[in-house]
Amino acid sequence: MQNISNKVALITGGSKGIGYGIAEALVNKGVKVAITSRSQSSADEAAKSLGGPDKVLALEADVRSFESQQSCVTKIIEKWGQLDYVIANAGLGHFASVADLSADQWNEVIDTNLTGPFYTIKSSLEALKKSKGYFITISSLAGTNFFPGGSAYNASKFGLTGFTQAVMLDLRHEGINVSTIMPGSVATHFNNHEPNEADAWKIQPEDLGKMVVDLFEMDSRTLPSKIEVRPSQPPKK
Repeated sequence: MQNISNKVALITGGSKGIGYGIAEALVNKGVKVAITSRSQSSADEAAKSLGGPDKVLALEADVRSFESQQSCVTKIIEKWGQLDYVIANAGLGHFASVADLSADQWNEVIDTNLTGPFYTIKSSLEALKKSKGYFITISSLAGTNFFPGGSAYNASKFGLTGFTQAVMLDLRHEGINVSTIMPGSVATHFNNHEPNEADAWKIQPEDLGKMVVDLFEMDSRTLPSKIEVRPSQPPKK
């Protein structure tokens, strides 16, 4: 088992939901974590609750901007001198029939969920080569199961799953491990949902945090490259 204490991680969209759950799990293992949000105040609030500036770097950033992602990596290297783990988690969804989905909604989903992770790995690649690090994308079971009203979201997550697997093959001999995690229903604020007691059956953000820790602690010779995750007992239909 690898010791991950004092490693450095970047989590896009780390101020809430899955990203926050991963950040919390890593901080508890002694990892220094940079979290991004499109809102500096949201990033600051999350960083404070996760342990403060010695443990967590709060960054305002937009994954749809290559320059924004480059700036994040630069700030991380300036603060901690290295970057070992990158989790491309930021994502959103617009759900409507293709007849009703606007061009702006389509572009926002694709730019955030698919182009965003490309910008994230491109910006962090040299640092990960140096550290022999790990790159993880958070895809979705929607990246293998299509549904009505999901044309943009399905396309982005199908694309992200394929993108990540190709990147895995590109980088495996650079000493960089690459995985995609594909969760089903998770108790988060995604799509304006307010988590509540009725979500107890769903995957919890801390469950995915534990999974990421397990991946990082695993001997690097072994790579679970694509992981489907679903609630064990969803409501019966």
